[in-house]
Amino acid sequence: MDNVSRIGRLWTVEDVSDYLGIPVATLYQWRSKGYGPAGRRMGKYVRYRPEDVRAWVDGLADEVA
Repeated sequence: MDNVSRIGRLWTVEDVSDYLGIPVATLYQWRSKGYGPAGRRMGKYVRYRPEDVRAWVDGLADEVA
């Protein structure tokens, strides 16, 4: 079993952008402001655990202000 299968695939910025339906630039802006799902820097790349992204979405308020 390779490492990717064992630990699960991490999402790229593009993956998270597609999942949330937002532009990549918005995700980077959120990240610079400390908003959005938790990501991890791996060298020059940012990666997200899918469960962290889903938990962040689940934690958002259900109502629009």
